[in-house]
Amino acid sequence: MPISIVVPQLGESVAEGTVARWLKAQGDRVRKEEPLVEIQTDKINVEIPSPAEGTLAQILVPEGTTVLVGTEIATLVAPGESAAASAPAATPAPAAAPAPTP
Repeated sequence: MPISIVVPQLGESVAEGTVARWLKAQGDRVRKEEPLVEIQTDKINVEIPSPAEGTLAQILVPEGTTVLVGTEIATLVAPGESAAASAPAATPAPAAAPAPTP
């Protein structure tokens, strides 16, 4: 089951930050507490650590994007799980309606 990586509370009066730099790439194996990403605010810069050991399955927010506290920015899968398990299921395209006959 995928683990969500979210922007934590960054300070008492800080509501948002910018993804400054990803320290790991999608598909990289990570250890628990290993820094994943740097978030930059007007007051502080902080590294967000991995909450668990696993593989960084998806990076959902690119560098340079401003995000609110609580926003999901990436997903992690546990060792032995497939990164494909965290990918959203593809929804089939709706079938084209038949053209009306005059």
